[in-house]
Amino acid sequence: MPVQIRTATAFAAMVSVSAAAAQRTIDHTGLSVVRWRPGRAVCVLVFVDYVDGDLGPYNEFGVCFLVRPHDAGRGGIVGDLRSVMRNEACALIHRLPVDGDFTLAAGRGIWGFPKTLAAFKVDHRGPVRTGTLRADSSTVLSLRVRQGVAVPDTDSSTTLTAYAHLDGITRATPWTMRAAGVRTRPGGARLELGDHPMADELRALRPGRTLLASSIGALSMTFGDAVVVSGSAASGPVTASGLG
Repeated sequence: MPVQIRTATAFAAMVSVSAAAAQRTIDHTGLSVVRWRPGRAVCVLVFVDYVDGDLGPYNEFGVCFLVRPHDAGRGGIVGDLRSVMRNEACALIHRLPVDGDFTLAAGRGIWGFPKTLAAFKVDHRGPVRTGTLRADSSTVLSLRVRQGVAVPDTDSSTTLTAYAHLDGITRATPWTMRAAGVRTRPGGARLELGDHPMADELRALRPGRTLLASSIGALSMTFGDAVVVSGSAASGPVTASGLG
């Protein structure tokens, strides 16, 4: 530790969802969603191509929610907006399908990330980034992200807390990212949900408009040690259960 990801690319959509439905979805973690306006929360859908890193090359898809720090209390919408503007909001990694057995075992065993196996068809290079996810012989979803305005590169990195819940345990992991070749825009994404249980779960969130769509041409990351914030590490081993 820490685990280094030296080269990756990604594209993502920040989608407005029902805050009440999102909170019901993550209640078992002990965390609280951040609301960007009354009644609405933020769900981030992201495809990542890991090109060079300590866990080898693989594809990944994440369903993440913006959440408050586990020790922050309930708070209100003004505090939620302030935390987003100050980059103090955290990310709960709710679903994390991958296409590699080694990264699945490492992710679950080291950090308690909810990794499961899936099949990917992804284009990280075209003018429109596209990704289709399939699992258990069913289509989960397809996501299309149009290119936005280029964001100037900087030498700075961003560190946030990534939460994950697995086998009754919620863990927090420090996650540092440095991005270059970023393009972003309001809207700009199209989401199509399939017939897999994970698609049904996303549909129940009542997804609305895309708040922001982004692509990252060059991404490096560092993952530190996970810390248990609720539940007990003695409650059972980390297991590789299926998606859904």
